[in-house]
Parts: sequence; C-alpha cells; structure tokens
Amino acid sequence: MTKEEEAQYGLELATKRQEHSDLNAAIDTLTESHVADRMLLQRLKKRKLALKDRIVELENILLPDIIA
Repeated sequence: MTKEEEAQYGLELATKRQEHSDLNAAIDTLTESHVADRMLLQRLKKRKLALKDRIVELENILLPDIIA
C-alpha cells in the first residue's frame, strides 16, 4: 500500500468515525424527544450499522492482523 492510499484510507476512516458519532448523538436525541417517527429512527440506525461495518473494514485494511 502506498503512502497516498494509506492517507486516503485514514481520512475516510476519520470521516466515517465522525459521521458514526454524529448519527449516534442524533439517534439518542430523537429517542429522548419521543417525537421522531420509527421509520426515521430505523433508517438512521441502519446507516449507523453500515458505517460501523465500513469502519471495521478500513481498520482491517490499515491495521492487518499479523500472525506470529
């Protein structure tokens, strides 16, 4: 992996982590307010799960398991 690719993956990882954190805060706020519709919450949670999957994928690319 080149330094450029590594930097690109690192930037994407940071962006996805921030988006995941923002979604988590939004979901918590909407849940506490009791005014959000269930479909919106489901969509947000599904997006959050997809982000988490991509975060794990990027972490595996950047920090591969080393079998000793």
